[in-house]
Amino acid sequence: MPELPEVEVTRRGVAPHLEGRAVQAVVLRRSGLRWPFPPQLPQSLPGHTIVGTGRRGKYLLIHFAHGSLIVHLGMSGHLRILPPGYPPEKHDHFDLVVDGPDGRQVLRMNDPRRFGAVLWHDAADGALEDHLLLRGLGVEPLEDGFSGRLLHQHTRGRSAAVKQVLLAGDIVVGVGNIYACESLFRAGINPKTAAGRIGLARYDKLAEAIRVILAEAIVQGGSTLRDFISVNGQSGYFQQSYFVYDRAGVPCRVCAAPIRQIKQGQRSTFYCVNCQK
Repeated sequence: MPELPEVEVTRRGVAPHLEGRAVQAVVLRRSGLRWPFPPQLPQSLPGHTIVGTGRRGKYLLIHFAHGSLIVHLGMSGHLRILPPGYPPEKHDHFDLVVDGPDGRQVLRMNDPRRFGAVLWHDAADGALEDHLLLRGLGVEPLEDGFSGRLLHQHTRGRSAAVKQVLLAGDIVVGVGNIYACESLFRAGINPKTAAGRIGLARYDKLAEAIRVILAEAIVQGGSTLRDFISVNGQSGYFQQSYFVYDRAGVPCRVCAAPIRQIKQGQRSTFYCVNCQK
């Protein structure tokens, strides 16, 4: 599943093609994906200008004066910018046609597994952050509100493993499986450690590791996940920098001990027993 860096790479890729552009048409090729498509989109969006784009966790946001599209890539979704008239493929389910200086362009969503989503939040329904899918999300790890102190404060008394707490998304959002494994390694923290047992100094290291690793992944175009393709059709190469993720049995790059793989919450966790205490 695309994680925060992959979604941010996608946002940065589509933003220049969307921001300030007026919508000409919306094409829905099925009734919906994980949830039904808002049926009013083909009538309510044409003629309106996209005022900006954003991201909240793993959700891509496309803002209009009268509301916002909320796009989730699910397990296998990706977005492409294409010329008009480009023939749709089997799993191309949603088109947003916009104008531009050189003619129309199409933002097209392809999602073979159909776990993605395109939803609408009307401005008349209140603040976007109060939307059902967004209101329970934690702080953004690349913004000023995120810190080791925040992690420390919100984990007191929590017996769940620290990696599971990171994935939960209620304290900090968007730190998915890959980047949680890599951040815990860089901070020297065993992923099985109870979150409530970790002190402030170690959480300071973890918060800094999360910030640095996510920023590095964005610069490198994200990771080459099985189903992730960036807007320009290329895959990221952050996976070349992995220290632990998907390296079970391979010598640790720091101490040469074999990387271990365990299951936590039905997700694979990779770590070094020597480097992570």
